[in-house]
Amino acid sequence: MGSTSARYSDAELEEFRALIQEKIDKAQHDLELIKSAYMNDHNNGTEDTAPTFKAFDEGSEVMSKESNSQLAIRQEKFIRDLKNALIRIENKTYGVCRVTGKLINKKRLELVPHATLSIEAKNMQK
Repeated sequence: MGSTSARYSDAELEEFRALIQEKIDKAQHDLELIKSAYMNDHNNGTEDTAPTFKAFDEGSEVMSKESNSQLAIRQEKFIRDLKNALIRIENKTYGVCRVTGKLINKKRLELVPHATLSIEAKNMQK
């Protein structure tokens, strides 16, 4: 480990790649759900039976549209971050803290696979 270029082994990078690919697939699936949720807002004509509920529902529909688009934006950013992580795996720079140059703890990467900062570096930023 004492060499100048600390990095994860190819086998470990492979594990991370599989983990990230799985997360991308799930995230893209979730993004589709979020998008279809706000596309379909107008198609479920079930509330017509309760006029009081209808009035109340219009307010919450605006809310859900708003929060859905926020969710979609966050989800798209998450997917982009994960795809960037895949690029770092290709370059074999994945899991290396961009501040300290040390390896990011494996547990942290399993939780936050697109992390580019070690806990140390994160704490320095505070």
